[in-house]
Amino acid sequence: MDEALLRSLTPNVLTVLVRRGADFAAAEDAVQDALVEAVRVWPADPPRDAKGWLITVAWHKFLDATRSDATRRRREERVEEEPAPGPAPAVDDTLQLYFLCAHPSLTPASAVALTLRAVGGLTTRQIAEAYLVPEATMAQRISRAKRTVSGVRFDRPGDVATVLRVLYLVFNEGYSGDVDLAAEAIRLTRQLAARIDHPEVAGLLALMLLHHARRAARTAPDGGLVPLAEQDRGRWDTALIAEGVGILQAALARDRLGEFQAQAAIAALHADAPTAEETDWVQIVEWYDELTRLTDSPVVRLNRAVAVGEADGPRAGLAALAAVDASLPRHAAVAAYLHERDGDLATAARLYAEAARKAPNLAERDHLTRQAARLNARRSR
Repeated sequence: MDEALLRSLTPNVLTVLVRRGADFAAAEDAVQDALVEAVRVWPADPPRDAKGWLITVAWHKFLDATRSDATRRRREERVEEEPAPGPAPAVDDTLQLYFLCAHPSLTPASAVALTLRAVGGLTTRQIAEAYLVPEATMAQRISRAKRTVSGVRFDRPGDVATVLRVLYLVFNEGYSGDVDLAAEAIRLTRQLAARIDHPEVAGLLALMLLHHARRAARTAPDGGLVPLAEQDRGRWDTALIAEGVGILQAALARDRLGEFQAQAAIAALHADAPTAEETDWVQIVEWYDELTRLTDSPVVRLNRAVAVGEADGPRAGLAALAAVDASLPRHAAVAAYLHERDGDLATAARLYAEAARKAPNLAERDHLTRQAARLNARRSR
């Protein structure tokens, strides 16, 4: 069973049902039923047209559920007549489904969660972990969002900024080790950039390409994390870097700066440095200042403290870090790094161990644990 194929087809099948008049919640239920049927049937009898098969089966599942519902008559007045069987049209409606999930009637948080569930294919548990909330809370949020868009006609796009946030979160989830969605996020962002002439769309695409260019160097052969400063830059994808920089420069030339363009500028400065020691940290701090002005994000201020520590010394970085909420994820890891650079190995080792206990995934926890062990070994010599 080709799970990747099912993942890629699911959003299109869901979109077709919604276009035919199915409400969002019922359409998703029908698609999930069709996927279960595909897992059962396809290994022994694979279809010639996988998308068409899923659409037909999902539509039948929807109609069956509609006919058995007490509101059958009212709903059937809104659905189209069942189309004649035949090959499914070669149209990718995934991007339009993103816009429906980013409908103005939804809050940004609900739009992101719904899109990750319906389009990205993430489980409710994975989305809850991304939001740092209980799974039951996230399940309720997604259910409310589905009910909200169930009565919305598929003829009104959502907010572009919300779609960009969704795409960026999907891209970041691609690096989590749990779900690989980075390439899909890039594909959809390319589609969006081709359809919408907006510098922030270009900025997000540039940011994704610049980060994706470093992917091969991010992990060691044993699966461990490799920090940016220690990565083998010969393994970076120079073609992706060149493409990302070119897209970014064209966006910046339009003088409509946004947060994704600023983030991409920081990534471009890292990509431009032949070695970690040659990184232009002064310019990076300036871009973080722009990001702080645009977003006032605690995460931006946390990352800015690292850049200040590199540009002006670790004590300046610690002073900048003092203004950041200590309960923020990865705060202890940043503090540990700056204390180590300042020569306070005991404090750094303690903070690395604390950061490891709070790490959001196994790879990061192992990396931070090794950092603490390394410093403790140095202190014992």
